Amino acid sequence: MRKLIALTTITLLLLSSCAKMGQPDGGWYDETPPAVIGAIPQERSTGVDAKKITIYFNEYIKLDNPTEKVVVSPPQMEAPTIKGLGRYITVELNDTLKPNTTYTVDFSDAISDNNEGNPLGNYTYSFSTGDAIDTLEVAGNVVDAENMEPIKGILVGLYNNLSDTAFTTTPMLRVARTDSQGRFVVRGVAPGEYRIYALQDADGNYMFSQKSEKIAFSHEIVVPSCKPDVRQDTIWRDSLHIDNIIQSGYTHFLPDDIVLRAFNETQTDRFLVKTERKQANCFSLFFSYGNEELPQIKGLNFDEEDAFLLEVSERHDTLTYWIKDTLLVNTDTLRMQLTFLATDTTGVLQSKNDTLEMLSKEPYAKRMKEKEKEWEKWNKAQEKAKKRGEDYLTEMPPTPLDLKVQIQSDMMPDGCVTLTSPTPIAVIDTSKITLSVKQDTLLIPRSYVLKEKTVEVEGMESAKRTYILLSDSTDNLWTEGSQYQLTIDSAAFVDIYGYASAPTKKGMKVRTEDDFTTITMHVSKVDEAPYVGQLIDSKESVLRQVSSITGDMVFNYVKPGDYYMRVFSDFNNNGKWDTGDYEADLQAETMYYYPEKIECKAHWPVEKNWHPGMEKRLLKPEALTKQKAEKQKKIKNQNAERARKLGIIYIPKNY
Repeated sequence: MRKLIALTTITLLLLSSCAKMGQPDGGWYDETPPAVIGAIPQERSTGVDAKKITIYFNEYIKLDNPTEKVVVSPPQMEAPTIKGLGRYITVELNDTLKPNTTYTVDFSDAISDNNEGNPLGNYTYSFSTGDAIDTLEVAGNVVDAENMEPIKGILVGLYNNLSDTAFTTTPMLRVARTDSQGRFVVRGVAPGEYRIYALQDADGNYMFSQKSEKIAFSHEIVVPSCKPDVRQDTIWRDSLHIDNIIQSGYTHFLPDDIVLRAFNETQTDRFLVKTERKQANCFSLFFSYGNEELPQIKGLNFDEEDAFLLEVSERHDTLTYWIKDTLLVNTDTLRMQLTFLATDTTGVLQSKNDTLEMLSKEPYAKRMKEKEKEWEKWNKAQEKAKKRGEDYLTEMPPTPLDLKVQIQSDMMPDGCVTLTSPTPIAVIDTSKITLSVKQDTLLIPRSYVLKEKTVEVEGMESAKRTYILLSDSTDNLWTEGSQYQLTIDSAAFVDIYGYASAPTKKGMKVRTEDDFTTITMHVSKVDEAPYVGQLIDSKESVLRQVSSITGDMVFNYVKPGDYYMRVFSDFNNNGKWDTGDYEADLQAETMYYYPEKIECKAHWPVEKNWHPGMEKRLLKPEALTKQKAEKQKKIKNQNAERARKLGIIYIPKNY
């Protein structure tokens, strides 16, 4: 009798727990994802004229962030209403249905069960208003053209209108949205020929209508197709052990390897962004975009003739006017009429007039009061020194020019010394600047090169504030292993207001060849443009840059460490990466990343060959990719883990 009761108990346990040898406390977890049990209209129906869809499930479900994750195609001008309610989901299409069109509702991974969060997976519902369902798919990746980062959430769309104007005049025909890896799949595509685009749609009209929108385009004609194929599926017994590997047939949709390189066009709309006068001796004009033609200034309470020195940013979008006359510096409000070029509503540059009042943030009275406080403080110090019988001054010395001398104590052989003044320099006395090299106990003078680092402009005298000091050798290299001393005497630099630099002395030691290595990269050319190679660190800071017509690149004096490398095709030969322009049919310059980390050891040269065109699918090293893939929702396999802890055998239901 006892044996019969035991056998009956075991049988009941097996039936209730689906092959679980034993019953852990608290019961077994639900590891079954929700299943679709029906829909109105029925999935893959044809001849549909209803705009409301209801999808039913076998259990309570959760719908996660439908606004971002659920994509309806063709694109809807008026956003659909999507709700998850208990055991069903409703989708209401608010646009008019198009005739003879396949509609798809791609839920991505938005659907999971309510209790354990088991994901349904990439579920797509479809129907047709015509008499057939279109089932082809097109897939690929969207990356940022400048740094090859995957772009999450950007729209990808197809056009059967192959004209270049379609992207700017007509909404996309079929759309998808990229996931966290920049991956997209456009579903429900009919046979035919298409052009493909990517768009960060700022205004929700599904076409390129604002220059601020990030875009990608390709002239390649996309012809969707499919073929039967086989893939391997891995069956896991638990999180560590493979139970079986089986082969299963599936329909392989092509193309599935499209790469779209997205970019923002240069914002050429020009307008005056702001003005400021943080210091009394200068004011700045900030424009949205630079122009070679300088603004014209007419003084309303001062004479503008020969009144300024001009400092221009590299892009000519920020102009700083240094006031030469100290009387004008002491004028708290400068009133002027400014005439400059600005784009009108049609995007054409037109002359524009504006009246400005440049108010100093440091009024003259306030500056005088601060100077008086400084004098009183200095005078008290001199009085105290006099009473103690110490040396003292009877006249307050002028404030020295705060010249910044940037020099590395362990200089690279190809390094330089940077000298920066807070105000424009008027006079440099090179006889008061001495560069010496140490030989035994002696300092032997050496010649040097002093260069201005200034953006020159026509029609106006430039403000010179930054200088570069280089070795006077043939290739401007410092002698390896040598010790140098830079001595700058008093008044070597005098600014336009008469302030002179104080004496300073700086030493440096040049590192030897044994402290470095050389990287030689032989890059196979994939186009006719010169290549610019950039040696970068893990944060993608550019450490070295070289240009090459042949593709052979040499990086000298590289410190030991780990590096990465990228190259771009420099079509306009300006040494800078340039973005694209859709109207001009100009793609952004192509950027390639070397797929591996480059490990460097001192005095151990590195030489590699690289074929960028061979690595279409390898977009960027994972270690450098900042847009990481989101953790995919999956069944947690909690029952297997519980069974392992209890020391019993667990066989899943789908075994």
